[in-house]
Amino acid sequence: MSEAREKMKVELLSITPDAEILIERAGRTCYQSEKAVTIESAREFIPKLIKMGHESPLEHAYATFRVTGGSRAMTHQLVRHRLCSFSQQSQRYVSETNFEYVVPESVPAEMVDDFKADMESIRQMYIRWKDRGLKSEDARFVLPNACTSEIVISANFRQFRHIFRLRCDKHAQWEIRAICRDMLFKLYNVAPSVFQDVLDKVVEQDRQVPDR
Repeated sequence: MSEAREKMKVELLSITPDAEILIERAGRTCYQSEKAVTIESAREFIPKLIKMGHESPLEHAYATFRVTGGSRAMTHQLVRHRLCSFSQQSQRYVSETNFEYVVPESVPAEMVDDFKADMESIRQMYIRWKDRGLKSEDARFVLPNACTSEIVISANFRQFRHIFRLRCDKHAQWEIRAICRDMLFKLYNVAPSVFQDVLDKVVEQDRQVPDR
């Protein structure tokens, strides 16, 4: 595992209690087929909904994650998912004098020191502009996308399925792929019936193409 991946952390902050049971109850409301719902019945019912393409009941269940150690380059991709709610570390109000950064995995080992030297040059540039009187909101203009950031993301299960289908794909950028895979596995552990098919595709893809 690369140094960058070791620093990334995905924390599940909150999730709808008994999410699968709630989804079955919502789904059965559509068909007026009320019955006693259990976790066993939910895990049989929900895959049927997904197979039919009836995913709106999944929108009643939510999850919230906190992601740390990822780059601004990654969060710029993540916030494009407009049906989510985001709260992100501010570079306007928080000083980045001691900013940490992500070294892309594609940087050859013999060039890593050069990359780090460039980051230190940018740090000194940022400090210099702060010393000249610029507020953080303007000094941040010189900061790199490599800066790490902290972000909280909330979304319903249907939207997370959409995100995972896009961002866990082998063609996705390595950093957001790693973070979204982590979120996928965490949600699968809590609500397997909702995410089983997405996880299966990711696992099958891994068999064909080694993880990057």
